[in-house]
This record gives sequence, structure tokens and C-alpha cells, in this order.
Amino acid sequence: MRIAGFETGASEEFFQLVSAAGLVHVALVEGARSAPDPGHFVGAGKLEEIGVLAAQTDSTLIVFDHELSAIQERNLEGELGRRVIDRTQLILDIFARRARTHEGKLQVELAQLRHASTRLVRGWTHLDRQRGGIGLRGAGESQIELDQRMINQRIRAVERQLSKVRRGRRLGRRSRARAKVPTIVLVGYTNAGKSSLFNALTDAGVDAADQLFATLDPTLRRITVPGIGTVVLADTVGFIGRLPHKLVEAFKATLEEVVEAKLLLHVVDAAAETRDQQMADVDKVLVEIGAADVPRLEIFNKVDLLSGCSSRTDRDAGELSRVWVSALRGLGLDQLRAAIAERLGVSAWAELILSPHHGALRSWLYDRQAVLHEEVERDGSYRLRVHLPADELERVASRRGVVLRGGEGAHRMRHSVGALRR
Repeated sequence: MRIAGFETGASEEFFQLVSAAGLVHVALVEGARSAPDPGHFVGAGKLEEIGVLAAQTDSTLIVFDHELSAIQERNLEGELGRRVIDRTQLILDIFARRARTHEGKLQVELAQLRHASTRLVRGWTHLDRQRGGIGLRGAGESQIELDQRMINQRIRAVERQLSKVRRGRRLGRRSRARAKVPTIVLVGYTNAGKSSLFNALTDAGVDAADQLFATLDPTLRRITVPGIGTVVLADTVGFIGRLPHKLVEAFKATLEEVVEAKLLLHVVDAAAETRDQQMADVDKVLVEIGAADVPRLEIFNKVDLLSGCSSRTDRDAGELSRVWVSALRGLGLDQLRAAIAERLGVSAWAELILSPHHGALRSWLYDRQAVLHEEVERDGSYRLRVHLPADELERVASRRGVVLRGGEGAHRMRHSVGALRR
């Protein structure tokens, strides 16, 4: 399909959205106004320019990288003789192409129905005036009411199905909570590399194409974090600037995982020129869905694209706040796992000395992937460098025959450990 796009201040993201929708970009019209025209969004001169260019390029679709009212959309199509869609409809079309699972398709359908409902009402307001006494109601109004009723019925049906999905997800979260399995959720701007990082950590094989909204359907996998044990890692749909509110509302079933997460990994494209703006857009969405207060760790991905930059961790006032990685190259993943372990509650590094008869305890520590280094002493005892949550380290150190030596975080527990031993 050929298109002519209109935008004020063209951005690479607009072209990426067009490409992700399977469209072929043939021309771009830019413009600037202090305020949009209420009838056509653009002025008469710009409207004529778009029409001429669309005819010259034989375009069949015109995309506005803005939100259009139903009246503006209808008037533009009448003047230009071609289909016109706005940014919201473009994103909805991309989501419809990407949805694979039953849940994903339901969420996209709900967003499309809500969008169509507003188009129906606002685009036909002239028919609402065809009222009067008995026998004076317009036929057009009867049709619009019928269409609206059918849309509303389908919206309620989809919402009922999605409510079942939400109940299933809530049961899953309760089950993980009872088993003390924390959930970590990847969030971030679309195409920041969330799915690539998800694959690097889980070997899940999730589609990680270099395009906007490559991942739409939520995916959960269990992974093992050294010192913590089993955690659930969730990959979610990417956010975008000016994300339509209809999409946020429709994807509540998926985004509940974000709100209920123990930790959010905010994946950032470190090489993006608009990195700061993308981070701000993600923050806005997190506020909108009620996840602003969920603990967050920033993951600056794609360090392999930055000159002179390598994997590392950053701290803010002593707290680990950022990890620099390359999911594609596998750089910094061990640092990321250690950072996750540190941020999932209070954790500590310490040295333990186990007597020879503590073989079962030693095996448990290895099963937890808590052992960072081990030496066997002449008397057969084990000297282990371990990383564990503080409460678990306290329980281990309180066992008879176990000696706790100094370590990062261990000094904060010495008094309580001594009390346990008494």
C-alpha cells in the first residue's frame, strides 16, 4: 500500500511506525500551525498541497502523525478522496498485526472497538439532530444507534473474556507469592531491546526483531538468580510517546503484572539520540497505570553501539541504580543478575566456614547458586564466599558448627546473629 504522510517535525519514529504497519512510504508533507484547524486539522493551502502530492504519487492512504477527531478524519477523506488515518489508528493496526495469543487479540480488539465507538459517535453527530415527534426520527439515527449497540455489546463480551484472563493472572501471582517466588518485569520504550534481553536471560526464543512493537503478547519464564533462587521474569509490550489511552485501558490485564511486580527492569536504548525523552515517556505511562512506586532498576542496553563504553554498574547514594549491558553481545549479564539479587530485598556477601558434616547445607547453597567461591581447608571444612538475602544468611549462620566471617552487608547482621546463637 502506498501512502503520503503528514507530520509537523518529522521523526524517525514516525517512519518506523509506518514500516511496522507494512506500509510503503512515498512522500512526506510537513507543516506548522499555532493551533489545528477544527474542520481539517490543516489549513486550506496545506490541504491542497497534500492532495496534489497524493495524486502525483498515486497514494491510497494518508497517515497523520497526530490525533484526529472523527469529524476531521471524515472531512479530510471527503476532500482528498482517499482513506485517512491518525497516529492512534496506525498503532492499533500495528498491534492487530502483531497479536498472536488469544489474550493479545482480545486486548487489541477491545482497543479497536473503543476507538471505533468514538469515531461512530463523533463522526455522525449531525444525525443526532434528526429528532422530533412520532414518526420524525431520521433513519440514519436508527442505524447509528444500532451500530453503537452492536459495538457496545461486543465490548462487554470482550471485557468479560478479559476479566477471566485477569482472574487467571491474579491466581498465578498469588501462587507465586505463596511460594515466595518474586516477579520481575521488563518495561521500556518500544525497540529498546527488552525481548533480546529476555532471550539472553531465559533462552526463551521470543521474537526480537529490530522494529517497533515486535513483542505484543506477554511472556513469562522462570529463571534462577544467584543468591535468590527462582524468580519469574516477564516481558511486556513496549511503550511509546503519546501512547493512546485506549491502549493503556485495553492492556490492563497485561499491565497488572507491572503494577504487582517486585522489581521493574527499565530497559533503555543507550544509543538512542532521544534516550532521555524515551525514558520520560516510559515514566509517564508507569504513572498512568499506577506503577510509579514499584522499585526500579535501569538497564542501559546496546552498550556495544557506544564508543568507549563497556558493561558496568552505577550507584546513586550507595544504592545500585543502573546496569550497562549488551543483550545482543551478552555483555554485563552476570553483573545484571548480581544487581537483581541485590535489589530484591536486603542481600549480603559474606564468608562462611562449614564443618565437614554440613554437606547437605553446602548442597543447598549450591542449588541456590549462592556460592561465589569455595576453598577446602586441611581439616576438611569448607570456606565459602556466598551471596544470600540477609534473612537467609542469618538462618544459615545461626546453625551449629557454621562460622560467619566478615563480608559486604554482613556487619549489619552480627548483632542479630549473635542473639540467635545465644
